Amino acid sequence: MIADGLRVLFCGINPGLMTAATGHHFARPGNRFWPVLHLSGFTPRLLKPAEQEELLAHGLGITNVVARATARADELTAREYRDGGRVLADKVTRRRPRWLAVVGVTAYRAAFDDRKAVVGPQERRIGDTRVWVLPNPSGLNAHWTTATMAQEFARLRRAAEEED
Repeated sequence: MIADGLRVLFCGINPGLMTAATGHHFARPGNRFWPVLHLSGFTPRLLKPAEQEELLAHGLGITNVVARATARADELTAREYRDGGRVLADKVTRRRPRWLAVVGVTAYRAAFDDRKAVVGPQERRIGDTRVWVLPNPSGLNAHWTTATMAQEFARLRRAAEEED
């Protein structure tokens, strides 16, 4: 779900099985992406995965690093991440979002061979697109609460608004 010139293009790791079955990003119950997106101020109300098309009206989009659906991200190979990073960079170069927000520091590190990356804004740019790494909203990521994730997403939202 992408358009040209988005404010923020969110990039998940890869589709989970529920996403593959429904065609809706972050569709698994318990995934905190949609609540965090709302709590951080990106959307005026809590959207359901089936309402993902509404993101475009807010200048937002969603894609993935790797297209192959799996039950867990740890089923992906290093080569899939690297190849996915190249495809993603090409997509970003063509579509030119202002920000690419990779949801998951481990995925970012693997896709862009940046082992020292941490959550937050990155030095890397893809063309004119700035890059921000966000925490993974999967329910398996217990290091981040919904509230702390929403704070990090809100930091990105504020940075994106400063450029409007």
